[in-house]
Amino acid sequence: MTGSLTVKNGKYYAVLNVYENGKRKKKWISTDLSVTGNKRRAEQFLREKITEYERMEGIVRSDVRFSDYVRIWLEQIARKVDEVTMQGYQVTADKHILPYFDNRKTALADIDHKTLQEYIDFKYKSGRLDGKGGLSPKSIRAHKNIISQALDMAVKNKLISSNPCQFVELPALVRYESTFYSEVQLKALFTALDNDPMLPLVKITALYGLRRSELLGLQWDSIDFDGKTMTIRHTVSKVTKAIAKDKTKNASSRRTFPLIPEALEIFQAAKWQEEQNRLLFGREYHENDYVFKWPDGRPYTPDYISHRFNDLLKKHNLPHIRFHELRHSCASMLIAMNWSLKDVQEWLGHSDIQMTANIYSHLDIARKANIATSLADKFSAPSGR
Repeated sequence: MTGSLTVKNGKYYAVLNVYENGKRKKKWISTDLSVTGNKRRAEQFLREKITEYERMEGIVRSDVRFSDYVRIWLEQIARKVDEVTMQGYQVTADKHILPYFDNRKTALADIDHKTLQEYIDFKYKSGRLDGKGGLSPKSIRAHKNIISQALDMAVKNKLISSNPCQFVELPALVRYESTFYSEVQLKALFTALDNDPMLPLVKITALYGLRRSELLGLQWDSIDFDGKTMTIRHTVSKVTKAIAKDKTKNASSRRTFPLIPEALEIFQAAKWQEEQNRLLFGREYHENDYVFKWPDGRPYTPDYISHRFNDLLKKHNLPHIRFHELRHSCASMLIAMNWSLKDVQEWLGHSDIQMTANIYSHLDIARKANIATSLADKFSAPSGR
């Protein structure tokens, strides 16, 4: 259960979010404490009332709707996960899970394997919001994750005896074959974008295999001009709104690269341009430490980078790839140059070498060709026959 403190007529009130007859309501309870000097006592009162109501039989009634219980879970989980993850949960719930179960008015107590399997099958067949078919197996797993976590909480709270989600059958995952640019195509891309403001971002991404969040999270404390290194320590991600974090995706993602001469020149030019723009815009300049941004200092948004990149490829009649696939292009070049999967893992910042192998093992065509040639030589007929 959740609740909050509200001030009314100079006194604190505890406002609890309760469910009655399957509907969410707010229950106001007076603390009889005046605002002045009583905040801590009021907070303690709120905690005690939440505990009291949670223990009361029927505070979450047996007829509470499943969709409402998912809403309760969302409120609880918001305290435990980062904001980007929470955005993903909220979008999936708001656009898919909640409307589906709100419409059917299914009670939490009536959720069973059959009900959940019907939901999964429906979303896989025709779950796209644009009406163009079903959701991918990967998206379906994100839906199941939310549903399963909500039901786990219901089991923990002794509202249901077991989690029926464990018996749901999911569509088989389809291995995603990433597209990427060859060395020749990357050079053609760099030539086509000559003098375009996107060129420095594209080059740094392709050279170092950065995630979009890592590229946009680059700040000046990431660039060591004297030591000629770049450290990935900040990120900017977005589901519904951009979120800046002073941490990376995982521990392995925090890594330091040597700056090759071309990269050093890019950052030196960006620093010089920032100083010129600061003088040009004066008080209108938006101060921040980000490396890549608009002339007035506003940081680029993740959406803009992806859309602008796509537009540039169309403009110059270049093969379509996603901005993220510049990262794959970097990996393909490293593998083509006979760097090991371990080297690629560390360069890209994967937490697990198996992840690297799963994504990029199909790119190791040159090495497999050498193996095939060696086998052919071994079993070829002796000369003269």
